[in-house]
Amino acid sequence: MDPPVILYRYKASPFGSKISYVLTLKNIPHKTVEVPMALPRPEITDVLGLNYRRIPILTIGNDVWCDTSAIMSALEKRFPPAAGYGTIFPPRKGSDATDPGLQKAFAMFYADRPLFRLTSSTMPFDRFSKEFLKDRSAFNNRPIDPAKELEAQPTRHSLLSSHVALAEEQLADGREYYLDTVSPGLADISIYFNFSWITRNKGVNGILDAQKFPKFMAWFSRVKAYLAKKGSEGWGPSEKIDSQKAAQLILGSPYEPALDIVWDATEADRLKVMVGDAVAVTPDDTGSTHPTTGKLIGLDREEVVLEVRNARGILRVHFPRLNFTITSKATSKL
Repeated sequence: MDPPVILYRYKASPFGSKISYVLTLKNIPHKTVEVPMALPRPEITDVLGLNYRRIPILTIGNDVWCDTSAIMSALEKRFPPAAGYGTIFPPRKGSDATDPGLQKAFAMFYADRPLFRLTSSTMPFDRFSKEFLKDRSAFNNRPIDPAKELEAQPTRHSLLSSHVALAEEQLADGREYYLDTVSPGLADISIYFNFSWITRNKGVNGILDAQKFPKFMAWFSRVKAYLAKKGSEGWGPSEKIDSQKAAQLILGSPYEPALDIVWDATEADRLKVMVGDAVAVTPDDTGSTHPTTGKLIGLDREEVVLEVRNARGILRVHFPRLNFTITSKATSKL
C-alpha cells in the first residue's frame, strides 16, 4: 500500500500550483492541507514543528520534502513510470532521451528564479494589505514599496516580453512541447505555472498576445488543455484535510524505505560535517530568516536530510543541495 502523500499549500501559491500540476501529470492521489498566505502558519510550525516558511511542502509517509525541486525528484523516484505512474520526464519524439538533468537545471536556474522574479513583479501591489506587504518584505529580505513596484512594472513587462520571445523562438519549429517531448514535462510545467498565475494581472494581456507570440500562446493553451483533460479523467485526485488529521497520518506512517537516506563521506568532508551534527539548512534566496535546524542524518550531491523532533514525534526532512546552505550549529551531537 502506498504511503499517504500530503501537500501543504495556499490556494494562490504559484509553486503550490506547480506541484499540483506535477501530481496531476503523474496521477498520484494525495491529500491537501490549506495554509494561510502569510505567517503565522501553525499548521506547519506548531503541528509539524518545522520553522521552514516557504510553500509548498510535501510529505510521503513520515518524510517531509521542502522546495519544489526536492519534491519533484522525490515524487518521480517514489512513483516511477515503471509502476504505472505518469512522468515529468517524457521522452523526446522519436527518441528515448528524457533530459532529466537539463529539465531540472532549466527549472531551478531559469524558470523558478529569474523568470519567476519577473512574473511575480506584475502583482497588483496597491491592493495588498500592509500586513501582507510586511510579511513578503521579510520573506524577500528587502522592503517592498508598492508605489515603487508599480512604477517599475512597465520596464519589467518589457523584460517579460523578451522572455516570451525566447519561448516563441524555442517553439518556432512547430513542436507541441518545450523540448519536443511526447507529452508535457518539467520544462513545460516550469514555464506554464509562471504564466498561468499572472494571466489576470494588469498589463499582462499585452504580453500574452497571440498576434505577437502565436506559437507560445498555442503551447500555453495546449498545456492548459492537457492538464484539464487529465484532471477530468481523475488523474491525481486530491482530498482536503485539516492539519491535525495530516499530522496523525504523517507521524503514524513509517519512514519511506523506497527513498534511501545516503551518506556521502566525500561531500561531508568537504563541508566539515558528520552524521549526528546539529545543523541549520537555509534557502540561499527567499525565506532565509527561517532556518530549519535538526540532526544531520543524510547528505549527498542531491539532498541533505535532517531528523527534526517535535512534541509528537520525529520527522525526516529533506532539502535540495542546490540553492540551500548547510551551517553547523554546535560541536556536540544532537
